[in-house]
Amino acid sequence: MGLLLLVLPLLVLPPLLPGAYGLPFYNGFYYANSANDQNAGNGHGKDLLNGVKLVVETPEETLFTYQGASVILPCRYRYEPALVSPRRVRIKWWKLSENGAPEKDVLVAIGLRHRTFGDYQGRVHLRQDKEHDVSLEIQDLRLEDYGRYRCEVIDGLEDESGLVELELRGVVFPYQSPQGRYQLNFHEGQQVCAEQGAVVASFEQLFRAWEEGLDWCNAGWLQDATVQYPIMLPRQPCGGPGLAPGVRSYGPRHRRLHRYDVFCFATALKGQVYYLEHPEKLTLTGAREACQEDGATIAKVGQLFAAWRFQGLDRCDAGWLADGSARYPVIHPHPNCGPPEPGVRSFGFPDPQSRLYGVYCYRQR
Repeated sequence: MGLLLLVLPLLVLPPLLPGAYGLPFYNGFYYANSANDQNAGNGHGKDLLNGVKLVVETPEETLFTYQGASVILPCRYRYEPALVSPRRVRIKWWKLSENGAPEKDVLVAIGLRHRTFGDYQGRVHLRQDKEHDVSLEIQDLRLEDYGRYRCEVIDGLEDESGLVELELRGVVFPYQSPQGRYQLNFHEGQQVCAEQGAVVASFEQLFRAWEEGLDWCNAGWLQDATVQYPIMLPRQPCGGPGLAPGVRSYGPRHRRLHRYDVFCFATALKGQVYYLEHPEKLTLTGAREACQEDGATIAKVGQLFAAWRFQGLDRCDAGWLADGSARYPVIHPHPNCGPPEPGVRSFGFPDPQSRLYGVYCYRQR
């Protein structure tokens, strides 16, 4: 990067941008954040003047948290050998591109001045309590916040960076359209997951779910627009008994023309899902009204799966959910309560006006 950064500063003296709190324009000028350089920079130093190296340190292990929480992405820098006088540096945090999503600028700072961007505005700040600490705190974590973040420190014409990987604790669940099997294109899959308080699962999330026992014979969209399905017990309708267990793949499919089910990913909840004790069974409309009268809303499918997985919700009573399906969560299987394995059982999408069930409600804390 030596030649590019030596020439451009001589040609361009960027003005101060209105509303940028005194920060100079930075995109494509101060920083080299190419997606092809995503693995460079964790802990490696670059030579400054007189043999001094700039070193950036970030954790090697993945950080795990949950939706709605606050998390600190650690990042520190130092010089080898240590310098006596402090130096003025620029800090940049950004989220790397993954599965076709563009890179996202998060924060840029010079000294005590900083600027945040996009959906991160009002939710992120640098923790500069200690010298050379440029860790990033993200508050009110959202489903789309998980991924890989890069912390870059720029000292003059030298820069060094480190990578932090953030994962949300969650549960993967298959979702099928009310119209039946294989009715969703990729964009519709994204929409139905969002409507159920979830996002389309990544391959890594599906693979982890398979390692934990997820066995599902219907193929579904993943975040990278591939179509796959997890098999623990090989059998004839699912690729044949001769194939080994694993995550089977149809590869990338056309996002608009091809239709499958979808695998969604929901994280642990800040609120509570509960089965509403009500004197009578309800239609879907009556179920919505009953939750509202109880100071709650009817639960979404993703919320029910998260409550089953992380809050131990175990109930053998079928209840309406927001999408018009009727389901119930089982932790400890017992007679007259479905199959012998734990899981969230489904009655599909019963007629909302003639069929009567209980209801699962969600109350925000």
